Amino acid sequence: MKWLELVQVAGATLLAAATVVVLYSIGVRFTAIAGDPEQSAPRWMKSLAYVCFGLCGVAVLFGLYLIIPYFNK
Repeated sequence: MKWLELVQVAGATLLAAATVVVLYSIGVRFTAIAGDPEQSAPRWMKSLAYVCFGLCGVAVLFGLYLIIPYFNK
């Protein structure tokens, strides 16, 4: 068995999962800050939250592209 390839795939999986979780968490945090009426949050926070959610979606779609054999012909 090729153990080095297994370790590389496991590392890439952990890195990708952590990236998606961090991007989603930042998006949720910026949305909460922008929606709080007690704080005077800048307008760019809500836009940045949507950018984080969009990057999350792109990462998920790219993962699906890599997994589904139909797209890799």
